[in-house]
Amino acid sequence: MKKPYFESKDKDFTLYQGDCLEVLEQFPDNHFDMIFADPPYFLSSGSFTCKNGKMVSVKKGDWDLCNGTKKNFEFHLAWIEACKKKLKPNGSIWVSGTYHSIYQCGFALQVAKYHILNDIAWFKPNAAPNLSCRFFTASHETLIWARKSKEGKHTFNYEAMKNGDFPEDSIKKPNTQMRSVWVIPTPMNGEKKYGKHPTQKPLKLLERIVLASTNKGDLILDPFAGSSTTGLAAHMHGRKFVGMEMENEFLDLSVKRFGDIENGK
Repeated sequence: MKKPYFESKDKDFTLYQGDCLEVLEQFPDNHFDMIFADPPYFLSSGSFTCKNGKMVSVKKGDWDLCNGTKKNFEFHLAWIEACKKKLKPNGSIWVSGTYHSIYQCGFALQVAKYHILNDIAWFKPNAAPNLSCRFFTASHETLIWARKSKEGKHTFNYEAMKNGDFPEDSIKKPNTQMRSVWVIPTPMNGEKKYGKHPTQKPLKLLERIVLASTNKGDLILDPFAGSSTTGLAAHMHGRKFVGMEMENEFLDLSVKRFGDIENGK
């Protein structure tokens, strides 16, 4: 059995280093209450983006290199099926992606016989501009929310979403139903204190997901943990967390970020 790379004193925040398909094998079936996954987008093959007004390569690492449409889909289907085995009967999964990956992930969820509940458009009001000026500026990502089976009874904290305080979201009005378009800025500078993961998600996004679809004490899995924003949101709101990540750099970043939360910084 693989030992944790890091484990908090109360054992409610645990990180493992390794391929999620291998690490998942050591957990029993029907184990996790919710899964959040931000898998590779397979963008690191010659594309460019804008950073601080300059054109830069989007290569994030060898893990993000495109292997062709067929192999990319097989990868997504493999981890999605593996996660389904470990998800509780009433559990749900969130998958995040851009147009480069989200359609394959959505189809893989259907092939694996999940029951899709919603697709969420996360609108980024501070998105980077399009440098080519030949396409619309990409200013959103899509999140798919699905439960393990059609027969399950997933957690949805309706009142918390309807009556919660979301000052960063210009669309959400007080005492109205939460809609499927969320306005949340990309990570703030304070979230990059120790460096950042190339596809790092804002804490506000993961807090909303955690509060919407889990209860206190629930166990949350992130098979592509990165800098563990999912884990920080889980810990801040009384949930338990297991994260899996292959890169030492991001595991160490996760530990530093967790230390700040623990120390109230």
